[in-house]
Amino acid sequence: MHCFRMPGVRAEIAKGAAEAEFRPASERALAAVAAALAGAEGSACDSGRLAALRRAIAGGADPLGDAFLRLRPPEARRARGAVWTPPPIVDAMVRWAAAAEPAPARVVDPGAGSGRFLLAAGAAFPRAALVAVENDPLAAALLRANAAARGMAGRLAVRVADYRAAALPETRGATLFLGNPPYVRHHGMAPEWKDWLADSAAALGLKASKLAGLHVHFLLRTLQLARPGDRGAFILPAEWLDTNYGALPRALLAGGLGGEAVHAIAPEAMPFPGAAATGAIVCFRPGRRAGGVAFRRVASLAALGALPAGRRVPRARLAAARRWSPLLDPPARTPPGHAELGELCRVHRGQVTGCNAAWIAGDRAGALPASVLAPSVTRARELFAAAPRLLRADSLRRVVDLPPDLDVFAGGDRRRIEDFLAWARRMGADDSYVARRRRAWWSVDLRPPAPILCTYMARRAPAFVRNACGARHINIAHGLYPRDPLPAPLLDALSAWLHGAVRRSSGRTYAGGLTKFEPGEIERLPVPPMEELRERRAAAAL
Repeated sequence: MHCFRMPGVRAEIAKGAAEAEFRPASERALAAVAAALAGAEGSACDSGRLAALRRAIAGGADPLGDAFLRLRPPEARRARGAVWTPPPIVDAMVRWAAAAEPAPARVVDPGAGSGRFLLAAGAAFPRAALVAVENDPLAAALLRANAAARGMAGRLAVRVADYRAAALPETRGATLFLGNPPYVRHHGMAPEWKDWLADSAAALGLKASKLAGLHVHFLLRTLQLARPGDRGAFILPAEWLDTNYGALPRALLAGGLGGEAVHAIAPEAMPFPGAAATGAIVCFRPGRRAGGVAFRRVASLAALGALPAGRRVPRARLAAARRWSPLLDPPARTPPGHAELGELCRVHRGQVTGCNAAWIAGDRAGALPASVLAPSVTRARELFAAAPRLLRADSLRRVVDLPPDLDVFAGGDRRRIEDFLAWARRMGADDSYVARRRRAWWSVDLRPPAPILCTYMARRAPAFVRNACGARHINIAHGLYPRDPLPAPLLDALSAWLHGAVRRSSGRTYAGGLTKFEPGEIERLPVPPMEELRERRAAAAL
């Protein structure tokens, strides 16, 4: 990566790696970094440009951080979870911190980047010591230069280290933990750090999923470092509100970390320009267990304001809730007599093929017996287009659904199946994770036709479709299977009611407004009594 060849920054990196801590910076830091960045971008850094940079930084801009985003390749930034936070989010979080008394004696920013949070807090708290923990030496050098230009170098210490291993010295007064912990998925973490998470959570009597992202690790480390009287605000990806791995951050905020407020930014607002990421600001006061936690939705960055209180939810309810996103909305009143859909139907996601290129029938499957070619819903748009009833299967693609025992076939059918499987093996269909865990690698084992099908991921409410033609489905849809037999008119009425009544707010929403419904969320949907469904159906037929 060419950014590591910048000579001025290379010296700062070497110093940071050797000492593990940057001492108070001088004006030379800004000059060295500015010259190196200018050289990497093919321009000169004369006194005029240096003065312009100094003025921009002193005015609250981050030209060095912007240059970092241009020079560091996106894939390298993703590996470290380096996503710079927009000023409206920084400003709102600092205003929240500044509204409380007393002022912090120290501000700690884990994953500090170029210092947007730390320098904004430094301006709001002119007497506070500033501590940055950042494991990227280049970003740490930029932060040091920014601090020099803002006149904060004398009270800044930058620890070039992993936050989970960094220690904080004792200090008098309260600490403010503030920032945007890096978002790195569990795939990018070493096994020993996953073990650290599980062991550290167990020491607190909590369970941790090793599928948790790095931001969850940082929340737990913050609880380890914090003391009563401290406070904090982090901007996190909002998925922890609902996911299974989010059980640990939910438990931390409902318990010892002392959650005070959750402000979920609308996914459509795209809080981090250029990154498909959601955002939820969490405010906390370690050790605080009294009172509830405020929840609110924020439509846009402009609406963040000073982080008003929102709707307060008791901690006991938080501790019992499996998902927290429904708490962002006023509680819906379930009409009398309604029941959860799961009392009527089991909901199953469609089968994973393990290799769509092989098992969704193409030219190679044309000679196979018709009995192993199952008309199936393989695209969500097929359900959206068919709603409210899927009447014909002839427009659907076929899925190759072979039994585990191929001895039921003989003669030409068996030879054609063997030829097809030889081709599928060359395609790697026998070596996928799913295929290696099946009874027979070639047996997709589609579920029986579901009387009602529904989509589960889209930027709109799910489509519920009466499966009148008996099509199968793969994992792009869910199937609703009655626990007890239901007559066709009731299935028609139930499907029509679900299609018209279910809203996106019942699912979990990701960046850009993508909404997902897991089978359990579908089963928790309230539905009217059967008699009411019959009446609705009869009225619609008139």
